Amino acid sequence: MRCEDPVKIIEILRLWEQGLSQREIALSVKCGKTTVGEIQRRCRESGLGYAEAEGLTNEAIRERLYPGLVSKAVKAEPEWSGIHKRLLQNRRLNLQYVWEEYRQTAREGLGYSQFCRRYNLWRERTGKEVEMAQEREPGREMLVDWMGDTLYCVTSGSQMIEAHFFVATLGDSSYPYVEAFPDEGQMNWMTAHVHALEWLGGVPRIFVPDNLKAAVTKPSRYDPKLNPAYCELARYYGVAVIPARIRRPRDKAPVESGVGWLETWLLEWLRGQQFFSFEELNAAIRGRLKELILRPFQKRAGNRASVFEKVDKPAMRPLPAARYEYADFVFRRVPDNYHVEYGEFYYSVPYTLHRQKVTLRVTGSMVEVINANRERVALHPRRQSGPRYVTVTAHMPKHHQHQAELNRRDGDSYRQWAATVGENTLAVIDALLRAQHVEESAYRSCMGLLQLGRKHGDERLETACQTSRGSGRITYAAVKQLILNPPVPPLSHNPLPAHANLRNPAEFM
Repeated sequence: MRCEDPVKIIEILRLWEQGLSQREIALSVKCGKTTVGEIQRRCRESGLGYAEAEGLTNEAIRERLYPGLVSKAVKAEPEWSGIHKRLLQNRRLNLQYVWEEYRQTAREGLGYSQFCRRYNLWRERTGKEVEMAQEREPGREMLVDWMGDTLYCVTSGSQMIEAHFFVATLGDSSYPYVEAFPDEGQMNWMTAHVHALEWLGGVPRIFVPDNLKAAVTKPSRYDPKLNPAYCELARYYGVAVIPARIRRPRDKAPVESGVGWLETWLLEWLRGQQFFSFEELNAAIRGRLKELILRPFQKRAGNRASVFEKVDKPAMRPLPAARYEYADFVFRRVPDNYHVEYGEFYYSVPYTLHRQKVTLRVTGSMVEVINANRERVALHPRRQSGPRYVTVTAHMPKHHQHQAELNRRDGDSYRQWAATVGENTLAVIDALLRAQHVEESAYRSCMGLLQLGRKHGDERLETACQTSRGSGRITYAAVKQLILNPPVPPLSHNPLPAHANLRNPAEFM
């Protein structure tokens, strides 16, 4: 039994608590139903829930669910999809021939009977010989995509800007949302989702995107890697993301048919018109959509608006109280100066993360730094102007903190510090600063002298400064010497009192 990735375990717990079935969870996290069931069993036995798992480290989750796990060697499965494709393309091939090729490269691989049995099980499980009917559950899925067609319809000065159209359709009603943007970048992709949910007035359970970079960083039929920013959006709204399979238009048939319908009734209506901003263009799109959703269906009763109100909307969950704030995710390796870069500004992290990889979660107002164990290690207000380096003193090693404090101070700050010790210390500091033609030359002496008070106590420093003033030797070295070797007071020579037994000194003459 292998130990599952903690990130996948947390996602299974989140979707489980959202009420999704094992099959839906398996599709979302790209694993088998049995794996989902095994994780659920282990979580029940250990009493681990989503809220607690979010606060645990990867190591803690593994120890909780897999105590004392001993890894066992498991024979790797062949790539059945490639084998199936070869058998379909070349009718002369059979399983015996393919198995013999397989054993040449995998000496300890599956035997022939196991090879045939597992291949047939894979064919049955994947349903290679059947076509699946796509039944859309009300309010469950929001299918999203960009239209293939674009229009040059926004005027900026003397230049025409190309408009790209985001499309979302919902569940049983195919209720549409369309918004125009100047490009198909990540931020516009996320913004379009937020606006689409607000247009619908509720939240579905699943997003079904295509395999574009804004949604999927690594397309794969079995294990696609989702864009971290898109995952963040899904978590905020409590939605699962199940990308459409590559080259499987049936997976998102409503949005494909909706795009064709909108290209005819919306884009053709827009073609030839000119707008002076995207706000103006999108206002025209919303007005046109309100007309289009009232058009009656050709093969069923009602229209998109009526079916949405009766079927889809009641099945949706309410929107969160606050609108989602877009966050950009970038990956950095901490350099020698323990400041990571974003947008030409540099933000400090604890120096102990030197040369380690961290993730930056950046919103419009904050920069959050997360380590490899998914723990927040730094949080900064995002800077748009001013000094390029944003530094927290606690992130610095001790000797850097000392140097930074020295660099920040000027003559007035040294005088204010000295005044908290005493009048003699203030007088000595003032004399040191005035003794130099350029007072910056005395800063190191002032810092060293005042640090003596931190080390030996302010009372001893004040006494030493008083003695230094009296002697006229006002230097850092003189004050330090007086603290380390304070002067010994002279012995008293009081005359002896008169007494009958005392002899007159004249008698000794």
